[in-house]
Amino acid sequence: MANARIVVVGGGYVGMYTALRLQKRLRRGEAEVTVIDPQSHMTYQPFLPEAAAGSIEPRHVVVPLRKVLRKCQHLTGRVTAISHARREVSVELAAGRTTTVGYDYLVVAPGSVARTLPIPGLAEHGIAFKTVGEAIYLRNHVLSRLDAAATTLDPALRRRLLTFLVVGGGYAGIEALAELADMARYASRYYDTINREDIRWVLVEAANRIMPEVGPKMGRYTVERLLDANIEVNLDTRVKTMEGGHVELDDGQAFDTDTIIWTAGVKPNPMLEQTDLPRDSRGRVECSAKLQVEGMPEVFSAGDCASVPDLSKDDPQARTSPSAQHAVRQAKVLADNVVAHLRGKPLQDYKHSYAGSVASLGLYKGVAEIYGIKLRGIVAWFMHRTYHVSRMPTWNRRIRILVDWTSALFFGREVVALGQINDPRADFDRVARNRPPVDAGSGSAVGPGPDTDPRPVGAAAAEQGSGTGRTA
Repeated sequence: MANARIVVVGGGYVGMYTALRLQKRLRRGEAEVTVIDPQSHMTYQPFLPEAAAGSIEPRHVVVPLRKVLRKCQHLTGRVTAISHARREVSVELAAGRTTTVGYDYLVVAPGSVARTLPIPGLAEHGIAFKTVGEAIYLRNHVLSRLDAAATTLDPALRRRLLTFLVVGGGYAGIEALAELADMARYASRYYDTINREDIRWVLVEAANRIMPEVGPKMGRYTVERLLDANIEVNLDTRVKTMEGGHVELDDGQAFDTDTIIWTAGVKPNPMLEQTDLPRDSRGRVECSAKLQVEGMPEVFSAGDCASVPDLSKDDPQARTSPSAQHAVRQAKVLADNVVAHLRGKPLQDYKHSYAGSVASLGLYKGVAEIYGIKLRGIVAWFMHRTYHVSRMPTWNRRIRILVDWTSALFFGREVVALGQINDPRADFDRVARNRPPVDAGSGSAVGPGPDTDPRPVGAAAAEQGSGTGRTA
């Protein structure tokens, strides 16, 4: 099929890696590839904890889609619906208008979103840990809590500011908890009134174990390391309420906190509800082992949003787990199958045996299980970094991350809160609102307000200088 239209919904692991392989394998003029995503970048989520902790520059854990996918078209917008019957994708563009995009082949990879529960106060006070924006916010927020705690004489407020809650004991929760706790302890050395022991980190997990991916023994080891770091671990425990930052657990514990990090699982993107694609009981798109959507040979899917048979297991009901390891490998098979289908060649099944898992528990600490071999401590931590930097797309990003790690090794972490990023107009808005009202006819001030400088703006600015320096 000449000039076939291939539309890729989503620019995450599956979407970006699929498009990257398609642009390498497709012949000139064979097909046009369009990638649709609300963001102009792909985020490598395994490095978000280190970005939040200051070991990696946040810009280096994202991959600009337009720069990497030079032979693809990129449409910045949010897919709102898919009609395979009409071969159309509805998109709400970044500019605000809505359009439809036709296709001959479709790759459905919108990924997942945080799975929330009807807990009072969660929507108002919780924050997830899936995007680089959330990682940057949490870094600034945690450090700003230390700044605030160092300036209060109220012991109750101080305890609230220095108490941090993480809900969810999977990979995301444990790595975020370990890295942020490490960062907070490191930063405390620069505060005369805050000791490491004053900072309280609390983990709440509904199951009776954490990180099930690494097995029970390594899970217990991880709990021991968290306890050694004075992190409170509450297993088989649920949050009843967090209204107003007052947290109550079902085991009777209660405390106040300004920081609630929610990492209690994910669910398929809700956009899939506005499609005519077949889905399973968990809302995932039903796929064959060839990553084709059931009953729709021109539609492919993979990653967190897809229900893909796990051929490495004897159980016919087994499905691949929502992990970066599977997503990257599925993207390769998916792209090859799209090209094979386009050229009328046989498709291959996706089959990947479990190789193992690696996880960081903070600086120089980690756990790993590779082909049944269990590793701990600095060796596992080094393997975690080695594996993930090798999976990072493009040598550009790999080198930048290696430079970040080397700088942090010699000069330590950067522990400064850039709180202005969260509300960059706050100072300007405060100044602008205190200015005297202006006569619309003459353009001159009607009269000075109580907190305004009565001099003309230009004169005041000239006397103050550019703002880049001060004079005594």
